[in-house]
Amino acid sequence: MFSRHMDSTGTTAQNTLRIIPLGGLGEIGLNMMVMEYADSIIVIDCGLMFPEDYMLGIDIVIPDITYLRKNKEKVKAFIITHGHEDHTGALPFVLREIKAPVYGTPLTIGLIKEKLEEFKLDRETEFKTVKPRDKVSVGPFEIEFIRVSHSIADGAGLAIKTPVGVVIHTGDFKLDQTPVDGEILDYARFSEYGENGVLLLLSDSTNVEKEGYTVSEKEVGVTFGEIFRKSSGRIIVAAFSSNIHRIQQVLDVADNFGRKVTLNGRSMVANVRIAQELGYLKVPDGLIVDLKEIDNLPPQRAVLLTTGSQGEPMSALTRMALDDHKQIRVRSGDTVILSSKFIPGHEKAISNMMNHLYRRGAEVIYEKVSEIHVSGHASQEELKLMLNMVKPRHFIPVHGEYRHLVKHSQLAEKVGVKKENIVLAEDGDVVEVTEGSISVRERVESGKVFVDGKGVGDVRDMVLKDRKHLSQDGLVIAILALNEKTGEIIYGPDIITRGVVFEEESAELLENARNIVIGVLGNINVEAKTDLLEVKEELRRALRRYFNKTLERRPVILPLIIEI
Repeated sequence: MFSRHMDSTGTTAQNTLRIIPLGGLGEIGLNMMVMEYADSIIVIDCGLMFPEDYMLGIDIVIPDITYLRKNKEKVKAFIITHGHEDHTGALPFVLREIKAPVYGTPLTIGLIKEKLEEFKLDRETEFKTVKPRDKVSVGPFEIEFIRVSHSIADGAGLAIKTPVGVVIHTGDFKLDQTPVDGEILDYARFSEYGENGVLLLLSDSTNVEKEGYTVSEKEVGVTFGEIFRKSSGRIIVAAFSSNIHRIQQVLDVADNFGRKVTLNGRSMVANVRIAQELGYLKVPDGLIVDLKEIDNLPPQRAVLLTTGSQGEPMSALTRMALDDHKQIRVRSGDTVILSSKFIPGHEKAISNMMNHLYRRGAEVIYEKVSEIHVSGHASQEELKLMLNMVKPRHFIPVHGEYRHLVKHSQLAEKVGVKKENIVLAEDGDVVEVTEGSISVRERVESGKVFVDGKGVGDVRDMVLKDRKHLSQDGLVIAILALNEKTGEIIYGPDIITRGVVFEEESAELLENARNIVIGVLGNINVEAKTDLLEVKEELRRALRRYFNKTLERRPVILPLIIEI
């Protein structure tokens, strides 16, 4: 097995680099990597993840930053590899507490600024814009941004010179030989670092299970052309608003077929504007028209570019599918293209949305039936090439679920990295690296913090357990008023249920529940009735037994007692 040895002996030497993942190792998303030397910390990426099925009511998930909070005076910079939310989405929450400059390429910074503006953090945050091959010095670290190909423009890997050696962090990447913008991964710089000696490689593991090479983004453009050629009605394309290359291809194909494009969804409008202003989108004059014009365009001349490819409840496309959109109605003859991968956990929502679109008479094209999406992550042969270019002494797989990390470790061993030099790290591990060694020394506090509305971290596992309990078994409320001196019932008891039974057809069941409450109170002496906590607990136990025996269910029991 690869190194998971926990060496807790001794103290951290001055010439030791500490690598501490706080997210992204064991899950897809939540990417955050701490790099620490002496009294300086840089944080590589600061991402979120979308909630899993069991996280009922949760909006997003961000990393636990307890370690950064305890060491905030050491944090010198946030280094962001690219503009996807699984690498940037936690910044609005983290920057409230940890003040440090944010470094990134122009598009990355542009997208971050837009997000921080929503949280009124844009003016109090220092931004440092860099270009590929630019070098910046932060404390003892010299960081070079290196061009990579990905499913968003302006992605970068990092070459970090530290006092103990060079660390390469690939960021998210693939080896696309025909990228839409012509900006291929900078093979020369990665190879040059490899020739000069790389101490440690941290490499993207997302697609390690896929053999061969990842298909070029340009292939999606070819498929778009075929669909546009066959379609005589309106074409609605749903895509991630951050996928600027995908958007460029939609615009190019639309222009070729004489169609006008309208934009729908706040993030789509904002990101197109930002990418256009920064020169990452080339838009012919007059191609994009206002959304209000879509009904005035002949169907064969109209394209709608929208968000909502994951079936999110309030997204533009979902509202269109439910015929609940203020400006757009899906109609017979429309072609809807879902040009994105289905994020795990969203399959049911997407399926429901697709069914509604079909009910409106639309034709829906998605990944399983057409090549309208390709991954932005490297497959096995590309990962091998990266390892062979960089030639690292040590290797830590990053960005993936645990099985991805294991498989990437096995792949690294196949191309010649010694097993003892491969560390299979997880969130919270402290990996200590010297010029001649690497080991997991200890663990720091890490985990997932839930964001629910305006609440950050106030929803914990117990709350989620309660929500699951409520969703499965429902709620029973017993309302009554007691005389505070005698304990006699003045009002009630009223039995109200939610998610348990249909009350209008369950009068006998509820009447029996009322009688149980009356019976419980009759068996409690006057002195005990003044202890409301005890009374509530007795009522809770009695009603729980009754509903469990009668319905074989265990609803949440909530006694509400008013003393008068």
